[in-house]
Amino acid sequence: MTASEHGRVTTAAGRLARLGFVAADQAAELFAEIGLRLPDDDGPGPDRAVVEALREAADPEAALTGLARLLERAPDREELLAAVRADAELRGRLLAVLGASTGLTDHLCRHPGDWRRLRGPEAERAPEAAEVRAELLRAVGADDSADPAEPPAARPDRIEADPVMALRAAYRRRVLGLAARDLTGLADVKRVAAELADLAAAALEAALAVARAELGDPARWCRLAVIGMGKCGARELNYVSDVDVVFVAEPAEGADDEQAALRAAERLAAAAMRVCMQAGEEAALWQVDAALRPEGRNGPLVRTLASHTAYYRRWAQTWEFQALLKARPVAGDAELGAAYLAALAPMVWRAAERENFVADVQAMRRRVEASIPAGAADRQLKLGPGGLRDVEFAVQLLQLVHGRTDESLRAPGTLDALDALSAGGYVGRDDAADLSAAYRFLRRVEHLLQLHRMRRTHMVPDGGTPDGRRELRRIGRALGHRTHPEDSFTAEWRRHAREVRRLHEKLFYRPLLQAAARVPSDQAGLSPEAAEARLSALGFGDPAGALRHIQALTTGVSRRAAIQRTLLPVMLGWFAAAPDADGGLLGFRQVSDALGSTPWYLRLLRDEAGVAERMAWLLGSGRYATDLLLRAPDAVAILGDDAALAPRPQQALAVEADAVLRRHATAEFAVTGLRALRRRELFRVAAADIFGLIDVDQVGEALSAITAVTLDGALRLATRAVLDGRPSPTRFTIVAMGRFGGRELGYASDADVMFVHDPLPGADEGEAARTAHAIAVELRRLLALPAPDPALHVDADLRPEGRQGPLVRTLASYRAYYRRWSSPWESQALLRAAVAAGDAGLGARFTELIEPLRHPEHGIDDAALREIRRLKARMESERLPRGADPGLHTKLGRGGLSDVEWVAQLLQLQHAHRVPALRGTRTLEALAAAVNAGLLDGGDARRLAAAWRLAGRIRGAITLVRGKGGDSIPTDIREGTVLARVLGYDSHGALIEDYRRTARRARAVMERVFYG
Repeated sequence: MTASEHGRVTTAAGRLARLGFVAADQAAELFAEIGLRLPDDDGPGPDRAVVEALREAADPEAALTGLARLLERAPDREELLAAVRADAELRGRLLAVLGASTGLTDHLCRHPGDWRRLRGPEAERAPEAAEVRAELLRAVGADDSADPAEPPAARPDRIEADPVMALRAAYRRRVLGLAARDLTGLADVKRVAAELADLAAAALEAALAVARAELGDPARWCRLAVIGMGKCGARELNYVSDVDVVFVAEPAEGADDEQAALRAAERLAAAAMRVCMQAGEEAALWQVDAALRPEGRNGPLVRTLASHTAYYRRWAQTWEFQALLKARPVAGDAELGAAYLAALAPMVWRAAERENFVADVQAMRRRVEASIPAGAADRQLKLGPGGLRDVEFAVQLLQLVHGRTDESLRAPGTLDALDALSAGGYVGRDDAADLSAAYRFLRRVEHLLQLHRMRRTHMVPDGGTPDGRRELRRIGRALGHRTHPEDSFTAEWRRHAREVRRLHEKLFYRPLLQAAARVPSDQAGLSPEAAEARLSALGFGDPAGALRHIQALTTGVSRRAAIQRTLLPVMLGWFAAAPDADGGLLGFRQVSDALGSTPWYLRLLRDEAGVAERMAWLLGSGRYATDLLLRAPDAVAILGDDAALAPRPQQALAVEADAVLRRHATAEFAVTGLRALRRRELFRVAAADIFGLIDVDQVGEALSAITAVTLDGALRLATRAVLDGRPSPTRFTIVAMGRFGGRELGYASDADVMFVHDPLPGADEGEAARTAHAIAVELRRLLALPAPDPALHVDADLRPEGRQGPLVRTLASYRAYYRRWSSPWESQALLRAAVAAGDAGLGARFTELIEPLRHPEHGIDDAALREIRRLKARMESERLPRGADPGLHTKLGRGGLSDVEWVAQLLQLQHAHRVPALRGTRTLEALAAAVNAGLLDGGDARRLAAAWRLAGRIRGAITLVRGKGGDSIPTDIREGTVLARVLGYDSHGALIEDYRRTARRARAVMERVFYG
């Protein structure tokens, strides 16, 4: 470059920088290379219009670079440059494409003559689907005017190029024209999506024509229809998207061998897919995805209509009917495609009647959300919060619910369906308009993302990188933002995403509120029947009752009703997502009736969304926590604070219990306060458990601590009441047994105990015995008094001689009994004995007394081993409730709690004399100690621990759901589904499958280790 040329470029760069070009130096060199003259600072100049058009492009530098590349490759360079200078419409379309899509720029450089498709009136016109189909068939040499009985087949001799490459070039030529109209505002997003779907259908037809030519005569043996699914079927396709299809085939008339005909159809379908997808000189069109077919990728690629129909009648899952909502014949045998639609469409509209319909749909939605890579959700335009899928999911669910009775809603496209839902009163008119606007914006952004490199993507660029900022700038400018386009676009996108999320949560429930509370509105509303249908489909088992609850909560002009009308549209969504929607709504009404006039309550729910959401989930998770909350509704206040929900240490509870006892003079009043403290702590533990803040080990520890503190307080009250100021003639202690002694209590567990006393020196032994017995009886009476708070049942049946023996024994009596009468099962029971309350010195002496029994010096002999094994076998055969499924009984069934605990206890009886670490009362600690001592394989211990924990979680969840204890996984689908959801499973079946598998593995270990 000469000095004068360099000077001109430098001057030009300064002008371009003032005109807004970022890479001004590079742009100036390209201007010089192309031969464009820049306008003077104070004059129009001959190429002013070209510069202005470049400035309007989404990426001016990319548009200029693309123009230079195109001119370099164009054989008619001067004609093209002259046209760009003279033809404003061509200039605008061409530079808009070059500035937005490097992918289409590459196409133009491969086919430089295609710029002519952007010139003249034809470039402004939206083509008909038949016209596009005919053009793509001609591209592969097929005749679209053939007899329908003779489907079109490619004729390579009619074209110069490879038919596959010719099809791809013709396809992108059409995309080029559509993108030009899209980017210059001549086609809105709905029209663009529809044309892309029609173009995909035409490409599939042409691909079939190529496949028929490859296959030859066998192609005549079959009829094959291609059913478009997803966005292709709904005519709302993206620029670069998987094209979802299903193939249906029948033998052609006169075909001799049906199986041969179907094999030919499968070869034809596979070949057509290959035409669209295989690598080559021209880029592949898109992925053809047939995974939505019956049985998915594991099923045959092609089925007959009868086979399709049989599958959907018998085996199809809810999501498969949801997918059929968008099914449309797009290529191949039109008559067969129409028959497919006629046979299966009616099934779609019965899908909402299926049991667990909403649970199935929501589970699928959760699986989709869970598939988003960590850290990507906030940039996911399709699957992230407030993304495209939120809109589509909401609209499809409403269609399936109400389309059963209203055929006007049976539109495959999202925007058409949303318009129909609004017209029918199923969605508020303003909500529908806002949602439609947001959806159009998101689809427009999706198109711009994919146009850039003609690649499938839904990820918004990362604004934290230079390349990402440039991408955001390009999108923002394409959307019309000129001041800080990257920031303006991001703000607009976030606003629309928030609006979608808000409307997604509101869409189902605001019309229900208007129907139930009769809120005045100038918009069409749901009829009571439609409202009940929606509630039923959303998972409410008693929709009429749900409407009554909504009406009671929201009707009236009070401040309470006004706030409830604000809260309920969102809370109803949370109730519907909870395990038990009806129970959640009922519980909310009951709590609100108790607290509705309390100012802080409604303010808390209104201002703290986390508290309201947690409350909805807790109330919808069963009766146990709900009943506890109803006894003291002000406990709602702790739901939003994880720290407040953490179980409190036993020492802190003991201090508070001591204060309760000091405040009350009588035992009855004091025990009422003590039981209120227990109830509050039970609620804290249950809530933390339901929200997943603590595990089953921590639940057992917390419940055991609460029980110990309650017993200690009740013992002091009982002692005070019996003695009535007199000095005690005896010492008294309570020994925890069973799960209580192992610190493994469940919500429904009794407090298994033994009472021990020891007369003081010089005291009358008869008086001491009477006093000790009276204290034990009074303690049990106080804890069982009728009261609003749950009673604590104290069970002393594990004492010597069981129910036939004295309730309280002296330490000497225990010593004499164990020395003379003790049996192996009693030694086994004593493994979990631990002092819980009372005289610490007496407790230590009792522990010393039983030590040789539970940890015998040389282990147990063969006779004791046989007796323990016999007792275990007898328990399995006799104690399992009649009719109970051993595979589902979590306590006594195969692989249940008993199996694991007896293995641990046998190892303790055999080896604790020489392995001090085995001398604990907890099951899992004993297993771990056995592994460390080489007595148990590590893998076996993990299988046993997994079964023990899962069984414990299930037993706890059964109590949380029912409000009372239970050991068997329910077989009732409705109750079982609630239980499964509380435990984090998608379905009742998934819970049962996981439990059976886990228990089966534990049982195998138990039989090998315990029975030998």
